[in-house]
Amino acid sequence: MALALMLGRRGLGRVWPNPAVGCVIVKNGQIVARGGTGLGGRPHAEVVALTQAGKAAQGATVYVTLEPCAHHGKTPPCTDALIAAKVARVVIAADDPDERVNGRGIAMLRNAGITVDCGVGQEGALRDHAGFLSRITQRRTFVTLKLAGTLDGRIATATGESQWITGPDARRMVHMMRATHDAVMVGAGTVRADDPSLTVRGLGIAHQPVRVVVSRAMKIPASNQLATTAAETPVWLCHGADVDVADWTAMGAVSLPCATVGNQVDPLAMMTALADKGITRVFCEGGGMLAASLLNAGLVEQLVMFSAGAAIGAEGTPMLAAMGVDQLAGAPRFVLDSVKPIGNDICHVWTKPRG
Repeated sequence: MALALMLGRRGLGRVWPNPAVGCVIVKNGQIVARGGTGLGGRPHAEVVALTQAGKAAQGATVYVTLEPCAHHGKTPPCTDALIAAKVARVVIAADDPDERVNGRGIAMLRNAGITVDCGVGQEGALRDHAGFLSRITQRRTFVTLKLAGTLDGRIATATGESQWITGPDARRMVHMMRATHDAVMVGAGTVRADDPSLTVRGLGIAHQPVRVVVSRAMKIPASNQLATTAAETPVWLCHGADVDVADWTAMGAVSLPCATVGNQVDPLAMMTALADKGITRVFCEGGGMLAASLLNAGLVEQLVMFSAGAAIGAEGTPMLAAMGVDQLAGAPRFVLDSVKPIGNDICHVWTKPRG
């Protein structure tokens, strides 16, 4: 199952709206086939592995990281393919809560006389499929918030200088994280200040995530890198419903009008709109106002912090905008997942407490 999970992870950021599933087929103690969900979500991992195994699948054990689908969509059900291949046993890491599946796949396999074992590697599967599960069960996108700053929590000097606070190793890791998410998100202030491209570079990866710009009023001239490359690499705009974005859409950007709260796009409405478009995992790179709004709304599931060994002082720009936290009990809290050095910087990853 560990191998199946690894194979599935290779599809993160590349297979939405489908889950990034991995599958391994074993017979007589030997691996006879392996597969992961194809780019764009098809073919499914089970079909990839069964095709590779051929007749060797008969009587074999199949390890799969999510319950096989049991419905006819753009492709036939994977349960039918497993039954037709006459496999003997299917080991499933996690159930699929999609109402079209939700136990039906397991029932169909058992009714066909196939032994089914569930829950092997479940913890890893739930982590890897968190984006898909969030979209299915909560109708919202899984959010990873990335923050990078100095030891005193600053992202720019008083004059606005910000490149580069962290080193090349940390920046390379950020590109790797972008590649494993369906979309990369920033606010209007970041677009105006940094003119980012938000693409994955330097890794030999051709696939690019959707680039999302969040701005209630969209007071951003369409002369930046994002607008001018929207026809080549997708750019989606989350903005207020009464805002004219014709200059952006004329260049290829997609408009996603959202409800607003005060002078900001409503964070939950935005994540629902992205989920409705198929996005399962979004990598938010700020700025401070957008990050603060996501934290206040309780939408950040994973927080990735890069800390550089430098200090700027109170006159520098803080990582987060005002959050209105009066008491510590009201501050968003996270559980430490990992800490490791990245070049001369430190990366610490935090997860949202369950329950």
